[in-house]
Amino acid sequence: MTDLPRTDSISELAEFWQTHDLTDFEDELTEISEPLFQRAEQVSIPLSAEDASALRAEARREQVSETDLVLRWVHERLHAQERSSTSR
Repeated sequence: MTDLPRTDSISELAEFWQTHDLTDFEDELTEISEPLFQRAEQVSIPLSAEDASALRAEARREQVSETDLVLRWVHERLHAQERSSTSR
């Protein structure tokens, strides 16, 4: 019998499951009662048309999504505040 793959590679996992069936591994499966992954909390921020346009332009310039750019800005701001609070 083949062992379950121990990899994080999506391509390797996809290749494995193309040729195997989950029912072949029922004795190795474990039921979990708690969520394995936690969804990120989402926050909605209304932007003016001008700000939304500027955000899109900056995201294109940096070749990232608007979401990724805003997330980076939030992280940078929050971590900068943490550093300044701990240095006092």
